[in-house]
Amino acid sequence: MFRKLKYTFIGRPLKSLTDGEGGLLGKMQALAMLSSDALSSIAYGPEQVILVLVSLSPLAIWWSLPIGIFVLLLLASLTISYRQIIHAYPQGGGAYMVTRENLSPELGLIAGGSLLVDYMLTVAVSVASGADAITAAIPALHPYNLHISIFLVCLLMLLNLRGLKESASSLMIPVYLFIFSTVFLLLYGFFQLFTGSLNYQATSTIGQTVPSLSIVLLLRAFTSGSASLTGVEAISNAVPFFKTPKEKNAAQTLTIMSLILGFLFAGITFLNYWMGITPQNGETILSQMAKGILGDSFFGHASYYLFQFSTALILAVAANTGFSAFPMLSYNMAKNKYMPHLFMEKGDRLGYSNGILTLAFGAMILLLIFNGNTERLIPLYTIGVFVPFALSQTGMIRHWKKEQTF
Repeated sequence: MFRKLKYTFIGRPLKSLTDGEGGLLGKMQALAMLSSDALSSIAYGPEQVILVLVSLSPLAIWWSLPIGIFVLLLLASLTISYRQIIHAYPQGGGAYMVTRENLSPELGLIAGGSLLVDYMLTVAVSVASGADAITAAIPALHPYNLHISIFLVCLLMLLNLRGLKESASSLMIPVYLFIFSTVFLLLYGFFQLFTGSLNYQATSTIGQTVPSLSIVLLLRAFTSGSASLTGVEAISNAVPFFKTPKEKNAAQTLTIMSLILGFLFAGITFLNYWMGITPQNGETILSQMAKGILGDSFFGHASYYLFQFSTALILAVAANTGFSAFPMLSYNMAKNKYMPHLFMEKGDRLGYSNGILTLAFGAMILLLIFNGNTERLIPLYTIGVFVPFALSQTGMIRHWKKEQTF
């Protein structure tokens, strides 16, 4: 009976001999599977910058433009660095392997441990945000927000236990729907701007003096905006999942993801400034922007709901980045005897099922502790992002100096 249920939900065992190119990911599938976390952060990253600036005054919104430029520069530097990590450490492991081999095993454990916790938080934050989007559209479901979050974790766990290709194929539709709908929204907004139909309504002119503005507030806004860079490291952790040539395909996928992420972040930040959008209770800045650009026509309403639907979908599936990277990182840490050897064992579908199950249970525990509240989870989430970023970049500098390529 148990075996029949297992075959129904997870599928029949695969032969290890088929664990070649057939079980690995092409660039289109990998982009869907590994970029959902980074791309979904566009739904809340630029808004976090505005929320910090508006806490002082709406006049400070123009500072989102230079802050956005620095976030894009950070994205460019991270992309270049993680491309180097992909080629230098094609076995995967990302920040953990770089830090362990170039700094020290102790710092490597800090990087690896922070990433393991961060992937659990990624799953928890993403499904909680997805549940928020669903219950906002259907208010009657609001009392069941936590239940929806846990259901989404279980659904993603089953998809990943079925195998890499099946989970990637399932995620291609929501990820690419979000990319195309957001790119269309921004291009349509810029078209209206150039044709004069999108009025300039900025709350202040660029360079205007803002009383009481401090460097601390600007740094806080920059840190909040850098939440849009979460998930950038996931591809460097999962190089072994790519089809050959693994390093080339992984590096190209990382570049494509970064270009899309950079365009979306820059477009949303600029149009938000141009349209003078400020935070409103019960509605996100991105939703207000979509309404302002798409208008009140039948086409505008239909496009708006499609855009909101795609945003809710990608927030729900963004957690899959954690399901892709956590098992590989667990494998590398277990190989170094820092975690139990059971994390090195593959399941019936040739995935590291123990890592997948551990991640899912950890995320559900976090959801239960914080009652599925996104705002309470995010502060922990951001701390776990910057620790491995800083350690991996420091480790790569040591690596380049040893290899005399720096």
